[in-house]
Amino acid sequence: MTRDDAKLEHLPITLFGSVMGLAGLSIAWLRFEEIRGLKWGVGEVLIHLSALWFLALLVLYAAKVLRHAGAVRAELRHPVRLNFFPAVSISLILLGIGFLHLRPDLARALWWFGASLHLLITLRVLGLWIRGTFHLHTLNPAWFIPVVGTILVPVAGAELAHPDISWFFFSIGMVFWLVFLAMVFYRLVFHDPLPEKLLPTLSILIAPPSVGFIAWVKLTGGLDPVARVLYSFGLFSFLLVLGKVRRFIRLPYFVSWWAYTFPLASVTLSTLLMSRMTGAAFYAWLGAGLLGLTSLVVLLVLGQSLAAVRRGEICVAED
Repeated sequence: MTRDDAKLEHLPITLFGSVMGLAGLSIAWLRFEEIRGLKWGVGEVLIHLSALWFLALLVLYAAKVLRHAGAVRAELRHPVRLNFFPAVSISLILLGIGFLHLRPDLARALWWFGASLHLLITLRVLGLWIRGTFHLHTLNPAWFIPVVGTILVPVAGAELAHPDISWFFFSIGMVFWLVFLAMVFYRLVFHDPLPEKLLPTLSILIAPPSVGFIAWVKLTGGLDPVARVLYSFGLFSFLLVLGKVRRFIRLPYFVSWWAYTFPLASVTLSTLLMSRMTGAAFYAWLGAGLLGLTSLVVLLVLGQSLAAVRRGEICVAED
């Protein structure tokens, strides 16, 4: 086996989390520029770069499927990596949201394909969970990823499809979010601490309520008590995770660092929407601050990822 072929065999499905982070940041910049009436074009550049990176990863992973099917099956049996397969369909949905007002026809195609694929992948992933082959100590916040995808569908679906489709996905996501929230907190409180490599996945706790708030507002068109509860819990989750920042800083680089990025983008987007809905200066300043923080974190993680590539630490055999 050549060196390049070995790298391909160990290409991790978790890398699709980077597309989620980059696309989430792109959408945040697009919304910020829209709200502030800016013509900087940062969001438009970023969403196109996100799409190119997604295509590159998709081609590489398709090659892995063809040449190293056994390695792909192993990832499907892995209690952590299994949950990153929905990141592929979530990436399509996010790109659809990002292109919604830039390239409507492309956005529609991306959204429909992404939503359909996500339903199939979610059914597959949940089916594997129900088999009972995993143990409680393998439970971690990455299990929220399929749930986040179903909650994300209505963000563009409210404009692109019949409302019943969006409500269908939203219902799945919100119910399973509450179920997994109880399970994950039970595991975190009463069982062994998460391994260092999985600590960044704690950030994923921010995403379901933050995305849920955006989806709820899109579906109902207003800022009602349910929307306020979802936004507030998402903001609280951000503060809870922020309290772990000293621990995060001490961690060595892992691909799982990309787990910091999309949740930060989601709370940024929810705050920007809250700013638009309320007109309150507090949310406007908070949204701008969160956008700056998310941008810095993405740049940091991207820089560390590129450094890891130069050191040959990406696409290697892992435990």
